[in-house]
Amino acid sequence: MKDNELYDAALHYHKDGVPGKIEVTVTKPCASPHDLALAYSPGVAAPSLEIAKDSRAVYDYTGKGNLVAVISNGTAVLGLGNIGAKAAKPVMEGKCMLFKQMAGINAFDIEIDTEDVDEFVDTVKRIAPTFGGINLEDIKAPECFEIERRLREELDIPVMHDDQHGTAIISSAALINSCFLTGKRIEDVRIVVSGAGAAAIATARMFVQVGARRENITLCDSKGVISRSRTGLTSEKAEFAVDTDKSTLAEAIVGADVFLGVSKPGLLTQEMIRSMSARPLVMALANPLPEITRDEALAAREDVIFASGRSDWPNQVNNLLGFPYVFKGALRVRAREINEKMKLAAAYALAELARMPIPRGICEVLGNCGLSFSEDYLIPSPFDPRLLEYVSGAVADAAVKSGVAGM
Repeated sequence: MKDNELYDAALHYHKDGVPGKIEVTVTKPCASPHDLALAYSPGVAAPSLEIAKDSRAVYDYTGKGNLVAVISNGTAVLGLGNIGAKAAKPVMEGKCMLFKQMAGINAFDIEIDTEDVDEFVDTVKRIAPTFGGINLEDIKAPECFEIERRLREELDIPVMHDDQHGTAIISSAALINSCFLTGKRIEDVRIVVSGAGAAAIATARMFVQVGARRENITLCDSKGVISRSRTGLTSEKAEFAVDTDKSTLAEAIVGADVFLGVSKPGLLTQEMIRSMSARPLVMALANPLPEITRDEALAAREDVIFASGRSDWPNQVNNLLGFPYVFKGALRVRAREINEKMKLAAAYALAELARMPIPRGICEVLGNCGLSFSEDYLIPSPFDPRLLEYVSGAVADAAVKSGVAGM
């Protein structure tokens, strides 16, 4: 389908019939006076009084425990930039639809019309009692770091900025499995990151947690290599500043084992790929147009292990592999937060699942019945039904073991 055809089809998809992609449905009978007496006045007073006596009872008598808020101000919508709160609503509705479709989690989209950090945080805190978890989405850096930090500290429900941690979880699973395939040790690989926004910083941090050495990670922003000789760095960029005389992406990538692109289309050239080490992992995640296309990368050298954010190429680094199951695991045990151990559990579970035999049904959906763990199947397919139990189970176990479960 051509781009203009896809554009028109997407407009019809969202507008035809009932506008949008989600709606509210009831879960209890409401077809008689008796039903109404239980659902509303006077019967509803009973659960309200029980919750007033013990606030934890809200999970027993309401839908809070399976309800997530997808919250954005529309300042960093993937591929679209700062388009504002209203224009972000179709994207947030889509996220809610995926929560329900993939993990059975109810979700409301909430668009907050402010770029002020204090106003945003205050708004979320005031509505938080409604929800079992908060999924922050498409908020620009560096504000997103402070917003997430403050909400995690001040709320007693799971909060996760998916643009940061979803990308980090899936990319880390790909890194783990690329090393498994190539025999490289994570602690030895040299990693170059193009981009220094929310996703780049969070992913670099998680790379360290899965074994990469911080001194082996080089970040590049629009001004070049983030080195200690540069001034005016944000605290997040300064965290990954390195001692080096290299100043450009082309210089930094020579001999690198891994390229992670969370930046702009066309920044990675074939010459740069040819300068990398043997069997390099190239994750070109700029969307919808990556830093380099898969065809260009493989034409540069045949031993490239390539991943992108696109669903029409192998190895899609898709946050859909993460957020439904991370929240499902957290909600299952009423976790007070989503901590680093829970995110790591998700990354390792994804890596392990990709190495397992692939059910025939999934291969048929993907049109490749000879599919198995390889350079072209580094991470699981979003269509793998085992994701729900395998990943959410690992996350729930990590919540219990790390002491943040509420049940």
